[in-house]
Amino acid sequence: MAVCTGCSLLCDDIEVTLESGRIARTKNLCRKGLGRFRSLYSERASPRADGSEVDVGDAISRAAEILSGAKRPLLFGWSNSTLEAQQAGIALARKLGGVIDDTSSFCQGPLMELVIRGQMPTGTLDDVRNFGDTLIYWGSDPTSSHPRHMSRFSYFPRGEKLQKGFEEDRTAFAVDVRESPTAKIVADGYFQIPPGGDAEFIEAILSVLDGKMPKVQDKKRMISFVTTLKKAKMGFIFPGLGLVYSLKDRLDLFSQLVARLNEGVPFRVIPMVGHYNMRGFNQTLFEQTGGINQVSFADGEARRGQENGIISALDSCDAALVVGSDPVSSLPAAFARKLAKIPVVVMDPHRNLTADLARVVIPTALSGLEAGGAALRMDGVRVELAPVVEGASPSDAEVLARIREVV
Repeated sequence: MAVCTGCSLLCDDIEVTLESGRIARTKNLCRKGLGRFRSLYSERASPRADGSEVDVGDAISRAAEILSGAKRPLLFGWSNSTLEAQQAGIALARKLGGVIDDTSSFCQGPLMELVIRGQMPTGTLDDVRNFGDTLIYWGSDPTSSHPRHMSRFSYFPRGEKLQKGFEEDRTAFAVDVRESPTAKIVADGYFQIPPGGDAEFIEAILSVLDGKMPKVQDKKRMISFVTTLKKAKMGFIFPGLGLVYSLKDRLDLFSQLVARLNEGVPFRVIPMVGHYNMRGFNQTLFEQTGGINQVSFADGEARRGQENGIISALDSCDAALVVGSDPVSSLPAAFARKLAKIPVVVMDPHRNLTADLARVVIPTALSGLEAGGAALRMDGVRVELAPVVEGASPSDAEVLARIREVV
């Protein structure tokens, strides 16, 4: 069996048939996973330095030269790398006195930090499958983002204590600004809210819990909804970016709701992170520095602050190492232009917009397909990755170790 690194579910039941050293057939892959496996044979990166094709060794040497010559290098990415590569990246950032950050600093970071710090009750996907009888997909659409979430772990499967699955044993709700594919599946459990209306919806739930009438939504329906939550044996909330972006710096309101629900029944939260090992980077960096992202190692000490996130750091950093990420395609154009003004080193299995503007490109192996290691699933469960095929490129961890040897 192989593990799919197409998303943070890290499905470990993938059957692979090889012919002449290439993947010929697979079973149990979703559409995202199939895309991940097919990417083995398309748009692969090639080593490049200063506009010329070079061998990997020369590309690594040039990368080390750029990074060691920088006063404040930014090391960004990491959510698509193994735990071993993340540890090597943190060690490199520490040695360089640089800044390290990942994609969580502009997505699920605030919520994930509450979970990692133990300030938000959480559980595992196995707990969801076996015991989760009441589910809320809030600002998330797993049908699109994590296609096997509902079928393998949450809504549809039979569990240890839930043998009748979604037909009788589970109740699911979706809270979203649009009728997403997930909302259509839960049908009668869908609550549509206006953009930015999550805080009002939370306040309405809290009002009902206090025995008051809600100010938004259909009053009878809201009372019925909260009654169902109070009767849960074990509830799970799966918050997505819709909730995080809507609440912004008011996540304390969501924490208040979760705490109130837990006064009566166990309710757990599992953030719907996208990249396969974002949880791993956040956990690893937290254990080493006390911060989950946005950390500077200037003067040999780890300090966390917003000025160390990629958005702010681009104003002060004079070189960048981008690992397994494509910030040029995901950041606003103004920030992409800032990145283009400094020497950039890209480590990635594939070509992308950031690689196209980079001073140095180092092709790396696809984790879980060409290279092994370990990762943390979205719920924090460690999953071991084993290579499926033999690749031509070194792993992220190997490249980072070679760079660290010479800087």
